[in-house]
Amino acid sequence: MPKMKTKSSAKKRFKISATGKVIGGQAGKRHGMIKRTKKFIRDARGTTVLSEPDAKIIKGYMPYDR
Repeated sequence: MPKMKTKSSAKKRFKISATGKVIGGQAGKRHGMIKRTKKFIRDARGTTVLSEPDAKIIKGYMPYDR
């Protein structure tokens, strides 16, 4: 059976931690910052751990990254 391919878009946007959790950028910060609260902007800095249903999808995109 041939090797499975990794989705290029997923490998650019996500990484798997040592414990197997999927880490990605915080959502909701592309535009519309005027209507967001200062607290939201502060809390949304950096990266975040994806929820389990979303992580399951991303792990399917990156079969050899576990």
